[in-house]
Amino acid sequence: MWGNVLAILGASLAVGLCGLGASIGLSIVQRASAGLVSEQPEKYTKTLVFQLIPSTAALYGFVVGFLVLQNVVMGNAKGYTTVEGAMVLAACLPIAIVGMVSAIAQAKVCASMVNMIGKRNELYGRGITMAIFIEFFALLGLIISILSVLSI
Repeated sequence: MWGNVLAILGASLAVGLCGLGASIGLSIVQRASAGLVSEQPEKYTKTLVFQLIPSTAALYGFVVGFLVLQNVVMGNAKGYTTVEGAMVLAACLPIAIVGMVSAIAQAKVCASMVNMIGKRNELYGRGITMAIFIEFFALLGLIISILSVLSI
C-alpha cells in the first residue's frame, strides 16, 4: 500500500510542479503580450505562440503522471512495494523539477521575444528558435522520467 502512496505522490509532483511552472511562465508571457497587443493589436496571434511554448511543461508532467497512475490503477494489480513506490517517486522527479524550472526560464525568454517582435516584427522566426532552445532540457527530463517509470 505505501508503495502506491509513494507512486501517486510522484505522479502528483510531476503534474503539480510542471503545472505550477507553466502557470507562472504563462503569466509572465501574457503580461508582456498584453503590453504589446494594447499598442499593436495585429500582433496578437504572434504572441499566442510565445504564450504556448512554456505551457508544454504542463503537458509533459501530465504524460508522466498518467503513465504512473495507469500502472497504479490498471497495470499493477498487486500494487507497488514500498521500494518500487520510492523508485516511481524518484522517476517522477526529473520532469517535475526540470519541467517547472524550464517553463519559468522559457517564459522569461518568451517575454523578451514578445518585446523584440514589438520593435522588429521580422525577427519573429528567430525569436521562436531562441525560445525553443530551453525546451530541450524539459524534453530530457521527460524522456528520463518516462524511461525510468517504464523500467520499474
